[in-house]
Amino acid sequence: MKVNKLKLKIEEAWNHKSVWNTDTNIKNIVIQVIDHLETGSIRVSNYLNGKWVVNEWVKRAIIMYFYVQKMNTIELGPFEFYDKIPLKNKFKEKGVRVVPHAIARYGSCISPGVVLMPSYVNIGAYIGENTMIDTWATVGSCAQVGSRVHVSGGVGIGGVLEPLQAYPVIIENDVFIGSRCILVEGVLIKEGAVLGANVVLTASTKIFDVTNEKKAIEMKGEIPKYSVVIPGSYPKKYPSGIYHLPCAMIIGKRKESTDKKTSLNEALRTHNLVI
Repeated sequence: MKVNKLKLKIEEAWNHKSVWNTDTNIKNIVIQVIDHLETGSIRVSNYLNGKWVVNEWVKRAIIMYFYVQKMNTIELGPFEFYDKIPLKNKFKEKGVRVVPHAIARYGSCISPGVVLMPSYVNIGAYIGENTMIDTWATVGSCAQVGSRVHVSGGVGIGGVLEPLQAYPVIIENDVFIGSRCILVEGVLIKEGAVLGANVVLTASTKIFDVTNEKKAIEMKGEIPKYSVVIPGSYPKKYPSGIYHLPCAMIIGKRKESTDKKTSLNEALRTHNLVI
């Protein structure tokens, strides 16, 4: 079934929740969408006309999938799980290296060349080619991670299913995410950016570009291309006194013209980032 027809069917079925569990046709359509998510032929978010667009109908299909699926025991040797969503398999055929105990749920797309260290990838997530998901990193439902990205150990990439119109966390190509970073609430990390260890970004986190000699530029929700970012703090006055709140600081730029690996190493050395 073509994508446009699947979209229409999902949108039509969305308003008939009472029959999701009993209508075989609805269940088959939902499963088709999840199968497309699994292969990457459908994504929760696409880059169109210069911006990222959320496909709300795909999120609807994922929510419906939880309803139409039944709980089932999943046994892997001595390990046992009890869940509604099966685990991904056939990693060898997909060209994906998976180190025990990495877990990826069915309905997540993991592209060839990806390395999954012991980590977790949820349904609806997309991971581009040759990306590294390092130890104890988590990629939440619907998060979009580009190609040649390094997600370091302990990074938390938040997922979002509801509200339907909300953006997932999006990490574009050639980004480096340092250890223990937390990225949630639909933040956008644009191409080539480098985030030092422990950077925390939410939709309301203030981001200061301090590279301007006259005045820091304040922004929220988006890290510009090739930015080098570290955690920081800024003072805020309250009735009981002045306190320092966390923020992110852009302290430099990674060279677009240089080889990605070389420029990454240069950026880390130049700005004394401990990753």
